[in-house]
Amino acid sequence: MQRPKSYTRREMIRRSAALSTISGAALLLPGWMPSLAFSPKKQAPRGDVLVCVFLRGGADGLNMIVPHGDENYYTARPQIAIPRPDASGTSARTLDLDGFFGLHPSLEALQPSFNAGHLTAVHATGSPDPTRSHFKAMSYMERGTPGDQTLTTGWIGRHLATLDTGNNSPVRAVGWGTAAQEAIRGPVSPVVMQSIADYHLAGRTEVAMQMLETINSLYTQDTDSLQAAAQATTDAIDIVAQVRIDQYRPQNGALYGEDPFGLALMQTAALIRADVGLEAACVDLGGWDTHADQGGTEGDHAALLERLATGLAAFHA
Repeated sequence: MQRPKSYTRREMIRRSAALSTISGAALLLPGWMPSLAFSPKKQAPRGDVLVCVFLRGGADGLNMIVPHGDENYYTARPQIAIPRPDASGTSARTLDLDGFFGLHPSLEALQPSFNAGHLTAVHATGSPDPTRSHFKAMSYMERGTPGDQTLTTGWIGRHLATLDTGNNSPVRAVGWGTAAQEAIRGPVSPVVMQSIADYHLAGRTEVAMQMLETINSLYTQDTDSLQAAAQATTDAIDIVAQVRIDQYRPQNGALYGEDPFGLALMQTAALIRADVGLEAACVDLGGWDTHADQGGTEGDHAALLERLATGLAAFHA
């Protein structure tokens, strides 16, 4: 993704001097850009933003990145194997990548990224722990501790804690959903939300202000860590509220799906472009434990792959 030019407070004030308030500067911005949220004073450049997409339930990699050059693949999967690129009698064929591997036809939206060298796949990788439980396997993977569930932090959460970027934004980490993903839990508290539009205190403005005051007053007599947590929560609400997602227009004509996965990726892109201090985001796409409903070129697996490809292709645009 291309990042827009960022502005310091001084630059923005200079550019919007004709306006009576800085908030009015949003009126000067093009419609595709979300309203700006000024970065904290001590925030340093972050570099890239890590976006982790987790396919929950156990995605079938062999029918995603198809080894069409291996006869054993077709012998082992007579009913659900994806036809070779040169198969006759069907238009739903493997999309060749290198003469041996190819994409499931539902991943067609990602083929240009593969061909351009912007996307790759790593086969035959996984956890060294032999558990047959999807739930334990996912937990081990998110914690980065195969076979050990005693650690309560995730690999992304620990990674963020080691960075020395000077970024003190309360929105360094975001988990899309109803609870923080295990991977992003750690010393840097993630913001958990289902949508930017709904991440606020309910009620009229005066009621919301009273609620914020109540939250802060509840923790004024508590420990420093609880006070810091309360302040981070109110700061996150304030920063996210500045991102006008209703005015956001994806770059380069990108079309996201209307499903929760597509909307989460679209809103992640909006946060990145608004420069709120985001460093890592976790996005889930569930339903991959397809069992007998998987199918081959059609079925539950193919439908999930299309949603995945549509979202990733739009995010990459």
